[in-house]
Amino acid sequence: MSPTAERPSPDLTGVFSVLPTPFDAEGRVDVASLRKVVDLFLAAGVDGLTALGVTSEVARLDERERALVLETVIEQVHGRVPVVAGTTADGLIACLELSRQAEAAGAAAIMVSPPRLPKLGSEAVLAHYRALAEGVGLEIVVQDYPPVSGFTMEAALLARIAREVPPARTIKLEDPPTPFKVELGGVFLLEELMAGAAGAMTGFAYPEMLVAVVSEFRAGRLARAADLFYRYVPLMRFEFQEGLGMAIRKEVLRRRGALAHAGVRAPGAVLDAGTQAALDLLLAWVKEKQGAPWICV
Repeated sequence: MSPTAERPSPDLTGVFSVLPTPFDAEGRVDVASLRKVVDLFLAAGVDGLTALGVTSEVARLDERERALVLETVIEQVHGRVPVVAGTTADGLIACLELSRQAEAAGAAAIMVSPPRLPKLGSEAVLAHYRALAEGVGLEIVVQDYPPVSGFTMEAALLARIAREVPPARTIKLEDPPTPFKVELGGVFLLEELMAGAAGAMTGFAYPEMLVAVVSEFRAGRLARAADLFYRYVPLMRFEFQEGLGMAIRKEVLRRRGALAHAGVRAPGAVLDAGTQAALDLLLAWVKEKQGAPWICV
């Protein structure tokens, strides 16, 4: 099945925000907060949204919750921007089933990491993406994230996938050093844009900054893009802390009024008093020094 036979290929460039999955105080999916966070990111001017990614805590959702999240996001977006759905699974059959469900729900594309398999090789990875392209009529975002897949994708393999599997020509790279591969990441956004990246796909709680940097870069105003980006790098550095990042991101989104509760599902981290104090200090400093109206202390 050709991705272009059923619908036109979506534009997967620019800023795509990876959505968190909000939970209420009892740990249930909070649909009202999910709708609010969708609206917050759309108001920031993002070019697309990604649901059911790693930082959406997708591994902690059951099948019913996955469907609820994706259906809610697509309904709330209402066609305003493309929605990418994470459909990674350990086996091809399961990945195809999740991908077909995403297609039926109205997703514009799927995001897939290589399957986890002992002694996984390049040919098996290529065959996995080829089978997806043949079985699903959607564009495929190849997620290069070794901590999830357990497999490091060399640049030559990524190029081969893009060449031999046309629907899989977009890469979400999360394997530093990112500027050496084509990318849709975030922490090194400016350097990656300079290296030829198509944009950013990240859950950063202040997408306004990412949108502004990409806009200035595309307009040829590199110095202005650099000025904007490096002003807010401390925020990204703090939010992207290993192990704590999702809890920090949800707390910031709670302060922005999008989430009613900042809880992360177990065994996710809970912010301690020291981290909360450091976040207070950082946000106050950025608001004072940069005067960004969207910073919520």
